[in-house]
Amino acid sequence: MKVVLPLASRDGALADVADMAIQAEESGFDAVSFSELTSDPILHLTIAAGVTTRVDLLTNIVVAFARSPMTLAVQGRALQDYSGGRLSLGLGSQIKPHIEKRFSMPWSSPVPRMAEFVSAMRAIWESWATGAKLDFRGDFYTHTLMTPMFRPPSEQPAPEVLLAAVGARMTETAGRVADGILLHPFTTERYMREVTLPALARGRRAPGAPERDPEIIASGFIATGHTEEELAASKAAVRRQISFYGSTPAYRPVLDLHGLSDLGDELNRLSKTADDGKWDTMAGLIDDGILGLFAVEGAPAVAARALVDRSGDVATRYTINSVGVPTPQLQREVAALLQNAAKR
Repeated sequence: MKVVLPLASRDGALADVADMAIQAEESGFDAVSFSELTSDPILHLTIAAGVTTRVDLLTNIVVAFARSPMTLAVQGRALQDYSGGRLSLGLGSQIKPHIEKRFSMPWSSPVPRMAEFVSAMRAIWESWATGAKLDFRGDFYTHTLMTPMFRPPSEQPAPEVLLAAVGARMTETAGRVADGILLHPFTTERYMREVTLPALARGRRAPGAPERDPEIIASGFIATGHTEEELAASKAAVRRQISFYGSTPAYRPVLDLHGLSDLGDELNRLSKTADDGKWDTMAGLIDDGILGLFAVEGAPAVAARALVDRSGDVATRYTINSVGVPTPQLQREVAALLQNAAKR
């Protein structure tokens, strides 16, 4: 299992990225990643590519539906070539309110739309690489114009494409059209083994699916620290994030599997209230048992060993989840311990 270190720059600032990427490579980590929260991952990974030569580069994730297949094909092609073929393009759909109200982009039928997005992007890359006529016609995207002026060079193979998925249908789609899956942090071990892996396998058996085994990138929550105070603060941050995800209907199947449907209802109800303290109230509903379903807990070495025990037989890569690991120094420590534990 390879270990991916997030480029956890301050509030997504670009200024720290170069130094963090250099440190990650010099420390022996396998890859660096950035998530689309306060900035665009392509920007951060382009900086990282320019100051490193070995580490892989992972978008974890970039919001597909905030862009067109052509837009992301251009960015992915440029970064793949600039990095010497080190890009893994992790895509996510986000949820309807963000796509429509934050990005002002269309939302409909996310599962078939995502499958078509990936197919359209691959068709564009193929046209650029071979010179073949671009003629992609789908239900959501149409790309039929590509003149020589706008065709970039293709110096490296197309980047691998990974899909973030929680529900069974999107997971099947990842198996059918993508090179692998990014497991959402709001995934328990039981849900991974009973729902995710079977759905991924069904997708891989579909006609036209990639033949090689899918990449599986895990990113579960970590509650850790060197002191009781640090551990308590880490647990509080993770409880808050679990409650936020639990309030989202798209992630409801995970709670349903564990008999926690009523919790999902209450979290969703609270999230829609005008109460200024609702996020604290919601976090208070995540008891120790629920925390243990979603997160590993303990000192850094204990947490690292628990991560390997939980998904080390399945995950091909693990990207450090920074919610409960707030500082770059602690993230590097946990990542190094995880790397050593995985080797053993």
